[in-house]
Amino acid sequence: MPRARPSVGYALTVGAAGLFAVNGTVSTLALQAGIPATRLTALRCTGAAVALVVALAVVSPRRLRISWAEVPLVAAFGVIGVALTQFLYYVAIGRLPVGIALVFEMTAPVFIALYVRLVRREQVRSRVWVALLLSLSGLVLVAQVWQGGGSLDPLGVAAGLTAALCLATYYLLGERGTADRDPVALTAWSFVAASVFWAVAAPWWEFDPGVLAEAVPVSLGDLRLPVGALVLWIVLLGAVVPFWLSLAALRHLPPTTAGLVATVEPVLASIVAWLWVEQVLTAWQIAGGVVVLTGIALAQTARAAPATVVPEAVPS
Repeated sequence: MPRARPSVGYALTVGAAGLFAVNGTVSTLALQAGIPATRLTALRCTGAAVALVVALAVVSPRRLRISWAEVPLVAAFGVIGVALTQFLYYVAIGRLPVGIALVFEMTAPVFIALYVRLVRREQVRSRVWVALLLSLSGLVLVAQVWQGGGSLDPLGVAAGLTAALCLATYYLLGERGTADRDPVALTAWSFVAASVFWAVAAPWWEFDPGVLAEAVPVSLGDLRLPVGALVLWIVLLGAVVPFWLSLAALRHLPPTTAGLVATVEPVLASIVAWLWVEQVLTAWQIAGGVVVLTGIALAQTARAAPATVVPEAVPS
């Protein structure tokens, strides 16, 4: 076994978070270019599935073996944890600033801690209740509910919170699925399941591939790029590469530590969106985001014996 080097693990996790953060703004530009959230999700899932399956087929084809008994778990993992999480995230960033959408989605660890305490009856540290209080209080500040019922789009908020529930399901299913299965192969097959789901929900014959050749502004001076270039980024540098980075980080860091470091993603995403497309957050929203992230950090460490989870490759 290679020697664990925490500094490398931190660098890999932050690198993955950085790529996911940039992907939020790139995805926003693709949505603004006219690609529906359903189609963008289908393109990302299918592209990632092809890349992961091909990579495993070349490097270690035996890891792609799957039994019929595993199909139901992989199907649920792919449809709920991958297909729906990504779709709801795209709906959220189409209506909310990227950083705020991520803050809502990343409350998933709070839902996980509550689930294992209230449903599984597992021992959970009392800090989970503090985490819940902080997260709810922070979300109130982020939404600025005192401004006529809230300053944020209700559908965007609902999409972000529902994405958090789907992401929580992804991690909980991942705990079960990785108990006796290679997490890389599990993730590859989950993307395959997600791509099959979208092939049915958004049939490919209804998609005009010509839109990928259309040049659109990317908010960098007068620069215009083909929509296909944005989609290529979303698939490779927004999904496949950060997934491998987050996976490699787990060779050097415990999953809980990696999860805590990954909470830097909404911060980086907000900075990228501010510099790139001038998405400005209010002081209340920034303060609320800090409070929510503090709650998420507490929730990450609330479980008495946290299980290994699948590296994050879904949300952003």
